[in-house]
Parts: sequence; C-alpha cells; structure tokens
Amino acid sequence: MPKLILASLFSGSLWEIIGETSAFGGFILAVLLFMSVTSWVVILNKWRQFRSVDRDNERFLNMFRKARRIGDAVDQIKLFPHAPLAGIYAAGVQELVTLVNRKTGGKPESFTPLDSNDFDVLEMTMEKTMTDEMGKMERLVVFLATTSSAAPFMGLLGTVVGIMDSFWSIGERGNASLAIVAPGIAEALLATIVGLGAAIPAVIAYNWANNKTKFLNDKAGGFILEFLARAKKELF
Repeated sequence: MPKLILASLFSGSLWEIIGETSAFGGFILAVLLFMSVTSWVVILNKWRQFRSVDRDNERFLNMFRKARRIGDAVDQIKLFPHAPLAGIYAAGVQELVTLVNRKTGGKPESFTPLDSNDFDVLEMTMEKTMTDEMGKMERLVVFLATTSSAAPFMGLLGTVVGIMDSFWSIGERGNASLAIVAPGIAEALLATIVGLGAAIPAVIAYNWANNKTKFLNDKAGGFILEFLARAKKELF
C-alpha cells in the first residue's frame, strides 16, 4: 500500500487531481495546507521551547537548593532565561524585600519577623507570576486545538462539494460513467486526506503540549511551597 501511494504521488496523478479541482475545492485545500504547515511550525516551536524550559528549570532548581540563604541566587537568575521557576523566584524575592522593608521602616535594627498575613501576600504574588509564566507556555497552543477541531470539518466540506460536483456532472451529461464521476470523487477524497493529515498531528501535539504545561504548572506550584518553607525558616 505505501508503494502504491508513493507511486501515485510521483506518477503525476496527484497533480492532475489538484489541477482539475474546482475553485472552491482549491480554496479548501489551500486553507488546510496553511493550517497544516502552521501547525508544524507551532509544534517545532513548542518542542524547542519546552526543551529549553526543562533544561533551565532543572539547572536553576539545583542552584536554588544549594544556596545557603534564600536570596543568594538572585544574581544568578539571568543565567536561566527560559526557566519559569527563575521568574517566580525573582518575584518572590522582590516581594520579600518589600515586606521586610515595610517591617523595618528603613531601620534594620527594628526588624520583626514576618507574620502569616505577610506570607499570604508573598504566596499570592508568586502564584500571580506563575500564572503569567504558564501563559507563555500556552501561547500558540490554541492554534493546534483549532486545527485539530476544524481541519476534519474543512476536509468534510471539501468532500461534500466534490461529491456534489460528481452528481452535477451526472445530471448535466446524463451519464454515470467512471470518467464523469471520477474527478469529483478524487477531489472529495483528497480533501478528506488533507483534512485528516492536518488534524491528526495537531491533536497529538495539542495533548502533548497540554500535558507538558500541566507538568510545569505542578512543578511551579511545588517550587512555591518550597520557597515559602525556606522563607518561613529564615524570616518567621
């Protein structure tokens, strides 16, 4: 079967089908081709992004856990530009500094430990940053969802139009020979194939991206708890 498909691709029959496709069928194929190409661009982009995020997250987390005090890693976060955990950490340290300065009133000797309300504010600040970071991970993924949902229906629309064209040809010529109905049927089947070809990779990649984002979200939530635990040990 694969040999037959490859043979049809290079024998010229595929290009003959495309050349005889109606204007509407050509429009459907062009839209599906655009969706397919764009989906693959998004897939490759997300693969590279998640790979960089995983690498920088692990490196940052190792450095954070080796730091003697919670603020010792601040000067190193620029080394991990793709790590959401670094951004969450930076927001947490900045909020901690603000809370401590408010407690001391500019007088370090008058420092009093942070209370539970202060830590609630700190946690909310870090969770807000986590939401922003996860938004970056989800960017463009919606296009994969759109392609996986819309491409099969676009292909079905092209299929219906191709079959209607075949019946129209039969009615005009009063003949149901294969030579009359074949072009419309071929156009219909081509639209179905292209629609599924665009949708299948998109739905697989969409589920993969969603699972990766969920994993990163859980990891960020765990990091926030770890940060708060260390902050309470040092400042409570």
